[in-house]
Amino acid sequence: MGLRATLDFLLHDWLEVSALTQRPRFADHSRETFDAVLETCERIARDKFAPFNRLVDTQEPQFDGERVTLPQATQDAHDAYAESGMLAAAQDYDIGGMQLPYTVEAAANAFFSHASVSIGSGLLTVGNANLLMAHGTARQREVFASRGFSGEWSGTMCLSEPQAGSSLSDIVTRAEADGDDYETDPLGPRYRLRGNKMWISAGEHDLTENIVHLVLAKIPDAHGKLVPGVKGISLFIVPKKLVGPDGALTGARNDVALAGLNHKCGWRGTTNTLLNFGEGKFPVDGRAGAVGYRVGGVGEGLFAMFHMMNEARIGIGLAASMLGLAGYDASLDYARARPQGRLLGAAGKDASAPQVPIIEHADVKRMLLAQKSYSEGALALLLYCAHLVDNTRTGTPEQQAAAKLLLEMLTPIAKSWPSEWCLEANSLAIQVHGGYGYTRDYPVEQYWRDNRLNMIHEGTHGIQAMDLLGRKVRMLEGKGLQLLGEQLAETIARASTHDRLSTHATALQASWVAIVDATQAIWSFEADVDANAALANAVPYMQAFGHVVLAWTWLDVATCVQARADGSAPSEGRLRACDFFFHYELPKIGAWLAVARTRDATATDMPIEAF
Repeated sequence: MGLRATLDFLLHDWLEVSALTQRPRFADHSRETFDAVLETCERIARDKFAPFNRLVDTQEPQFDGERVTLPQATQDAHDAYAESGMLAAAQDYDIGGMQLPYTVEAAANAFFSHASVSIGSGLLTVGNANLLMAHGTARQREVFASRGFSGEWSGTMCLSEPQAGSSLSDIVTRAEADGDDYETDPLGPRYRLRGNKMWISAGEHDLTENIVHLVLAKIPDAHGKLVPGVKGISLFIVPKKLVGPDGALTGARNDVALAGLNHKCGWRGTTNTLLNFGEGKFPVDGRAGAVGYRVGGVGEGLFAMFHMMNEARIGIGLAASMLGLAGYDASLDYARARPQGRLLGAAGKDASAPQVPIIEHADVKRMLLAQKSYSEGALALLLYCAHLVDNTRTGTPEQQAAAKLLLEMLTPIAKSWPSEWCLEANSLAIQVHGGYGYTRDYPVEQYWRDNRLNMIHEGTHGIQAMDLLGRKVRMLEGKGLQLLGEQLAETIARASTHDRLSTHATALQASWVAIVDATQAIWSFEADVDANAALANAVPYMQAFGHVVLAWTWLDVATCVQARADGSAPSEGRLRACDFFFHYELPKIGAWLAVARTRDATATDMPIEAF
């Protein structure tokens, strides 16, 4: 069963995405138009991305001190993607969009990550443009966002600095008003930026005629000092090439210089850069300082940037899921074709009997089932989250409120869980291949390397865990946690009517009770709590929480399968994957919750000198 068949089932049988066409925004669409989009993206991914996945891994971007060189295949893939219209897929017709549901857009983009996540598609450019659509001025949307959606320009997000990775409150990039008339520039309040940004994906290339950097920086106070903490952070548009008042390129460079490329273990087809802003290499009007235009109000930068960061987190989760599925597909094909060993009979092994394909061995089946349960389950969760995005935008007021709250709760899981467990799927894919798995003759070692970056991309595991346990489960006096529990209860009630799923329903109910009890124990809501102690085991808590969410996802999918009762091999495969997750994976949450709920101090009390 291929990716297309899996997407068709999840979109149409499980999520019933065609029902979205009853909403005015999507009224022009039908199952046929959704299918046409998927077919187009599947074809482009097959023709322009997949054949060059190994090429871009071995021919890394090169910087000669003046320009970055990428393989021609990367340019061809970018151009084909831009020409497909997918960069503007969810946008209004009047700006060149297709007004597609985000659920369909996410599913269509899955083909590109499955074919070659290393080449990349439009994740950052679309996120950049979407942020400007939400927080920019009309002129900023017209000049910068529209060219991102058309594919003429590309976009980045510039947050981290060499001395401040995830700790954004410690950034020191400065933005100072550029002249007395700085507030009257047609493109927005104009500033000069000076500072260094690190780990900037797609920060330099020649794929597009301009690169639009969205940069976090601090505006000094009247005494020239930077405001400490995140409240001092503002957001700026800093184009690589200068733009005139009419929105056209002036032909001059902005004072943004590439300091060097980071050489990564994976995602090698996409540049990752250190950028220097305002060092004077490309002075503007004879002065050092990169010209930037403020987006939103002073001190509102991080709030605006979260619009792009949360969108990117769903995108990273989807990419991780696709890498997991790519490894699963490869190892499944290998296991079916590779003969080795013999099964035990009543008298032991018959050495004269022919060898059997390794897929007949129980442990290989275990590894394949694990990969399927991790990767297909993660894909289902990501498409569910995409459907929540559609509800936040086009649902009834009640649907919008519920979807926003659920999305807040699930975003840390949607990013972190696939990036951890689909990486484990890739590790198992290597194991299925045996010695061949760690050679470059087979693709699975590259999938693992590519996926390893996703636990760090867009916020590390620790950050996602602290967001979940420190903020999300407590916000609005626990209303998000309560709403998620209600969704689980609905699934449990439906699953309980099916004999095959009733035991799983009971297990999920008990697991959710354990999550809620642990949350209450960690925070002791009626007493003062040491936050450092409460969050010390946030990652194990998140691992347990994520496993419960994935068990819920699988049970909901399995309930849909049972309702169809078609007895097909794909349906049986999904039911078996659900069984596997409940039998092999869900029981793990006890160990994780034990250290979290008791605020185990083994790690926090470890003397540094004892290491």
